[in-house]
Amino acid sequence: MEEKIEQIVTWLSDKKGTNIKALDVRGLSPLTETMIFVTARSAKHAQSLADEVMQKLAEKKWEFFGVEGMQAGQWVLVDCNDVIVHVFQDEMRSMYNVEGLYSKAEVMELPASVTAGEGK
Repeated sequence: MEEKIEQIVTWLSDKKGTNIKALDVRGLSPLTETMIFVTARSAKHAQSLADEVMQKLAEKKWEFFGVEGMQAGQWVLVDCNDVIVHVFQDEMRSMYNVEGLYSKAEVMELPASVTAGEGK
């Protein structure tokens, strides 16, 4: 797994994001190569997850183009150029089912440190 993707999913996991999924959408999306999905407990948690990703990207000097949805915190999108991170509250993730739009995409294997925390 590419370092950037591995880092992002690890940061999300460390901040208690759940149901983390990474999809390889090359050839399926003209916008990006990878989409990462994560569930947040609340609007504040969603904002915190997005903040963490942006802060860590800046520390690594990896570019990101912007963020949408921070104010409401229901669905926060962080555009990291070749990776787009979708932070959802549970009900919004189910309602929009963005992952379903990319059902043909390959699900990327996540690091064991990320999947180990899923049962918490």
